[in-house]
Amino acid sequence: MTARTSTESARDIPEATVARLPVYLRALITLAEAGTTTCSSEELARAAGVNSAKLRKDLSYLGSYGTRGVGYDVNYLRYQIAREIGVTQDWPVVIVGIGNLGHALANYSGFRSRGFRVVALLDADPERQDEVVAGVDVRPFDDLEAIVGEQGVAIGVIATPAAAAQAVADRMVAAGITSILNFAPTVLAVGEGIDVRKVDLSIELQILAYHEQRKAAHDEEAS
Repeated sequence: MTARTSTESARDIPEATVARLPVYLRALITLAEAGTTTCSSEELARAAGVNSAKLRKDLSYLGSYGTRGVGYDVNYLRYQIAREIGVTQDWPVVIVGIGNLGHALANYSGFRSRGFRVVALLDADPERQDEVVAGVDVRPFDDLEAIVGEQGVAIGVIATPAAAAQAVADRMVAAGITSILNFAPTVLAVGEGIDVRKVDLSIELQILAYHEQRKAAHDEEAS
């Protein structure tokens, strides 16, 4: 069995659209903080870095929130997108692996401001377990099951070395976690009904290196 590759909802929103909704939400938050109360699809698309036709298509899956000749009410659309992707509620999150990356994630203020509350930091290394990061005690990894049960945790973050990631994922799933954000440079095998999102910083850098190489080759041909 493999992880689900699409987000299931009553409206059957395409996965590519789901992936862009947080980008639109971030753009709307920025517009609101700048004092903008209404915006056109062109303005919102420009702020989000997509074309306006794609944005209008994506938002059509949520309903009709724009007014012809006026545009979108920024705060209302912001709320509707936040509600659709589930960040109007408070999601408890556990982070496993409190090395350099785990520290950075624990200190990331974006979790708290986007509807996610880090309820526990876990590490198997006894030397880590005396630490307090961002006001949260680092606890033994063996406390995972108790914390998931007590806090109702559905989302787990893996920031361990690759060799430990699968075992951590297995424990998370057995404990009742159904969504995993994986920063370890490895592919996880999980059962049906478990959503996994992978973040591999080295791959993203390699993609950038490819584009830099292409640009350099193009410049040489043009000179």
